[in-house]
Amino acid sequence: MRVKNVNIGILGLGTVGGGVVNVLTRNQAEITRRSGKNITITHAAVRDINQDRICSTDDISLTQDPFEIVNNNDIDVVLELVGGTGLAKDLVEQAIKNGKHVITANKALIAIHGNELLELAKANNTHLLFEAAVAGGIPILKSLEQGLSANQVELVAGIINGTGNFILTEMRDKGRDFDDVLKEAQALGYAEADPTFDVEGIDAAHKLAILGSIAFGCKLQFDNISTEGISQISGEDVAFATELGYSIKHLGIAKKIDNKVQMRVHPTLIPKTSLLANVDGVMNAVLVKGNAVGPTLYYGAGAGDEATASAVIADLIDIIKDTVSHDILGWQNFEDCPACDTNDIESVFYLRLLATDKPGVLADITAIFANHSISVEAVVQKQIDSKNNAHIAIITNMIKTSELNEAVAEIQKNDFIQEDVKIIHIETLD
Repeated sequence: MRVKNVNIGILGLGTVGGGVVNVLTRNQAEITRRSGKNITITHAAVRDINQDRICSTDDISLTQDPFEIVNNNDIDVVLELVGGTGLAKDLVEQAIKNGKHVITANKALIAIHGNELLELAKANNTHLLFEAAVAGGIPILKSLEQGLSANQVELVAGIINGTGNFILTEMRDKGRDFDDVLKEAQALGYAEADPTFDVEGIDAAHKLAILGSIAFGCKLQFDNISTEGISQISGEDVAFATELGYSIKHLGIAKKIDNKVQMRVHPTLIPKTSLLANVDGVMNAVLVKGNAVGPTLYYGAGAGDEATASAVIADLIDIIKDTVSHDILGWQNFEDCPACDTNDIESVFYLRLLATDKPGVLADITAIFANHSISVEAVVQKQIDSKNNAHIAIITNMIKTSELNEAVAEIQKNDFIQEDVKIIHIETLD
């Protein structure tokens, strides 16, 4: 029986695109066995044809015009690996209108424009797949859609940005400060020259929008994600967390409560014994809790050329074998799920206050909490300088965010408070 060729066009031949070429070349026999087809990368669009690359381009026709790829009738599947939400969106739209299947690793594109692009794919009877857009080589989207399809998902919580996880791990293990570790992350290539998307949680929010949508059957709603980064996490916070039995992780958390979707990205204290607390360095992990299976953890490389290429090629094989579910996001009638008001979110909280250490200060603080019906579960105080200032760490009971904010605003008015009160969520996830 003759094995048919499937012609692939790649938009972008950088880190991920080069990884796709290398993995397809090295694992060609196995990929052909699994897919039943010969996969051939015939064309690739690049910015500079003369640039050195991590892969061989001897058998690939290169062009600097990406529209030559999406308008080429001989190309069956387009891999969008250029990133961004401008040109990439135009290219994906054109490819879909031309009846081509599209695979992308572009989390921003899907998080922001996914609803309309998936509807366009549906109208043109094509597939738009994006496993590589979330957590690199971890097959988390397929796990949610297929492996856990018998479950009602109760919780998704993930370390889905390796840069932030590397920084927090170094701060905890080596006592380094944020700025120092960030410079190293940039030197190692983990963080961009402008690290805003990584350290302020935007990258993680893009990924969480996709995770939450598939987990709960809701349309993508990136704009409703409450987002906070890690740039204001201090060495004092890391030390207090350790002393209190926690580890600080930058998490994306999605829950569905009373038919409302709650999605947030922020630093979080989690017990040292929890599964996610032991995911360190640049690694990613996603914890999913289903009402039948219980908690499950998916761990692996969240970025990198071949790890991401693994996810891209897995989508490609699904398309070739026609095993793509027509009930995935975009084909299903996903709901316009209402978003939970962030003020209504209930959590245990960690607070750190820099206060003048004088008689009655702690009593005044606890009295304010009591007036707002907030219980103090734990207190740690440490003298820090000769000016009689002290850091006070407090753990509350489970309370609404709005109630805590009212109490903190009242505490903040006192002249014994020397800086803004730091507030961090505490979650028990396993």
